[in-house]
Amino acid sequence: MTGTGRTMIAVIAVLVALVAVFVLELRGSPAEPDAPAPAVDAAALAQARADAALPPCPSGGDGTEVAALAEVTVACAADGDPVRVGPALAVGTPVVLNLWAYWCAPCAAELPALAEYQRRAGDTVTVVTVHQDRNEAAGVARLAELGVRLPTLQDADRRIAGALGVPNVMPATVVLRADGTVAQILPREFAHADEVEAAVAAALEKPR
Repeated sequence: MTGTGRTMIAVIAVLVALVAVFVLELRGSPAEPDAPAPAVDAAALAQARADAALPPCPSGGDGTEVAALAEVTVACAADGDPVRVGPALAVGTPVVLNLWAYWCAPCAAELPALAEYQRRAGDTVTVVTVHQDRNEAAGVARLAELGVRLPTLQDADRRIAGALGVPNVMPATVVLRADGTVAQILPREFAHADEVEAAVAAALEKPR
């Protein structure tokens, strides 16, 4: 074998070893959901809840349970109580779920639009926000800062998004029909209540 051939084999061997080490490091890296949760500042959370004055989370009604969320339980941001999401959203109206986090600037920009949409829609639609970060106090404080008072679920582990197949982007909105089925997933930002209204109406008009 020539010297050039031996050199090429040595280079390939080194590259294979480096790739193997890289793969092992990736496998050994902890997944994001397993990261330790930050310590909860109970006083800060209580103050944020008092400032936000959020309405209670839905508790169900005469509607159809959201089957995809039947096994999902999260907390209600208003008071910390557990919420079984599937039965809770059986409210008898279409439900608009908005997934966001306190640090997401586009999320903060669209939350007031969602609140205005809910005000216009009245009891014909139910808007629920889902905060997807471990820092619950910061999420509730952001709602207080924005003056947005919508029922909010605290879902740091993205259980709702995972169960519904929502892409890992924020903000994202899920439109649920009154029968608990998914009409459309909208991974986009809304600038105005008019945009929300048009998008929800279009989603509900789509054939199954």
